[in-house]
Amino acid sequence: MSIEENLNNVEADLKERKITLVAVSKTKPVEDIQTAYNVGVRDFGENKVQEFMKKQPLLPDDIRWHLIGHLQRNKVKYIVGKVYLIHSLDSIRLLNELERRYSAKKLTANTLIQINIGREESKTGIYVDDLERLIGACEKCTSVKVKGLMAVIPKGDEESCRHYFKEMKSIFEDLKKREFKNISMDILSMGMTHDYKIAIEEGSTLVRVGEGIFGKRNYNK
Repeated sequence: MSIEENLNNVEADLKERKITLVAVSKTKPVEDIQTAYNVGVRDFGENKVQEFMKKQPLLPDDIRWHLIGHLQRNKVKYIVGKVYLIHSLDSIRLLNELERRYSAKKLTANTLIQINIGREESKTGIYVDDLERLIGACEKCTSVKVKGLMAVIPKGDEESCRHYFKEMKSIFEDLKKREFKNISMDILSMGMTHDYKIAIEEGSTLVRVGEGIFGKRNYNK
């Protein structure tokens, strides 16, 4: 199916619940992003800063860019003022670098705390045990705002997916009941191409869909 047809199918799943769709365009050419833009998509997700930097100047200014991959501290300087939302705040060291770079430009970094909910060594994100410490550090910032949580859950069957999504939703709701400085629980970013329907049922407010829109990725290009 075409990008347009895929988008129609995905958006039909999201429409009634008012879920934000981020079209994950990593490894995909500018032409594919423009096609999705032309049919109404404005939120696009990239994993790597270097790839984002190549694409961003070639595309419309009103695109809302989401950085959804691991963000290295030495790459922060390249994204200041260019990224709508950083999904992968996962350490106090990264937080401090974001605070330093954004405050120097008198700008605000909008972020999501990435939680490694499955405690997988192969994935980034903080463990739940470290969440309070990171929250405490976020409250001391002036140029970094936390807008919610993000997770990439372990691959598994529907029961396994629901377990991790429920756990994330529970953490999200618990934090929502509390009052913080610089922190609000507006966004719960969870669910990708193969599990976004389950994620929506379990409370996701934002899904990140790549292959379901653009087709299989070719990492050899």
